[in-house]
Amino acid sequence: MANYYVKRVAHAVIVFMIVTTIAFALIRLMPFGPMEMVRMRVAQQMSTSGSFSAEELERVNNLVEVYTNINPEKSIPEAYLDYMVQIFIYQDFGRSIYFSEPVGPFMLRRMQWSLFISVYGLALGRTTSLLFGAAMAYKEGSRFDQTLTGISILNRTVPFYIVGIIFLIIFAFNLEWFPSGGLYNRDYTPGVNLQYMSSIVHHAALPVIASFIAGFGGALAYRGNCIRELGKGYIRVGHLRGISDTRIAIRYVGRNSLLPIYTGLVIGMATVFSSSIILEKIFSYPAMGLATLQALNNRDYPLLMGAFLFFTLLTLLGVLIADLTYGIIDPRVKGGDERESF
Repeated sequence: MANYYVKRVAHAVIVFMIVTTIAFALIRLMPFGPMEMVRMRVAQQMSTSGSFSAEELERVNNLVEVYTNINPEKSIPEAYLDYMVQIFIYQDFGRSIYFSEPVGPFMLRRMQWSLFISVYGLALGRTTSLLFGAAMAYKEGSRFDQTLTGISILNRTVPFYIVGIIFLIIFAFNLEWFPSGGLYNRDYTPGVNLQYMSSIVHHAALPVIASFIAGFGGALAYRGNCIRELGKGYIRVGHLRGISDTRIAIRYVGRNSLLPIYTGLVIGMATVFSSSIILEKIFSYPAMGLATLQALNNRDYPLLMGAFLFFTLLTLLGVLIADLTYGIIDPRVKGGDERESF
């Protein structure tokens, strides 16, 4: 089992190294790519023409290195080594052109707000979908089951961002119950006080509800798994042995029904930031997703590359956690050693 864990971690590290190499290649080797774009932006900021004197060229190259972490005068192997050192040793992703601040601290500051709306919404949505899926299975064929099945199908059919736009129009613009954008009311002093914290919740309410709807779509899959488990022989044996219905529902049916969708649930949590780009744009919520979109629109390559690496790292962590914990929730899987083909 230890060998399996080592292999999984090694795979994640290798994939992240490959992605980092791709990011470096995009910056250094793409024709009229980030290097040329940053050089052009710097030249515009310096109010110079396309030709530089020796001192201006050195200054431009230094600024390009500050923004991209790559010295354009160095050879590709030397620049690649410097880039890796800056990323892995100093966690320096360069400097954002559009926001004019270091990429690393900027992403950390924006990321907490994305986590706030996405994790709460996704956790509530997933938990509710599992509970309702189990209840629908136990009440199979009832009006309750039919009603929630229709709602679940509608939820899977209509994209969550459409629901978000509808909520924005009704509750923010027409009824004016919620604000249409922002993190909190700027009139309140940030800190541990009731006004500021209630303002955060008030501004995040609609994005969280939309994220909740996005995470609710697993009810039908869990319902099907529960119905399949309820028809198996070991459930009847459990009843004959006098095991309580509550224990059978939680310990056996619920746990075994979760196994087929467990990996998808964990990976879904890792991809929470990809959906937050659309969510934050709709609700004008200035967190990491909206910042990534603004960087894309303004060709802010240092921030785009930092976001690209961060999203990749989150996805890899999600897959790694799913791999390492699947054997814990399913003891029949002994670390995956028998399933490895290498």
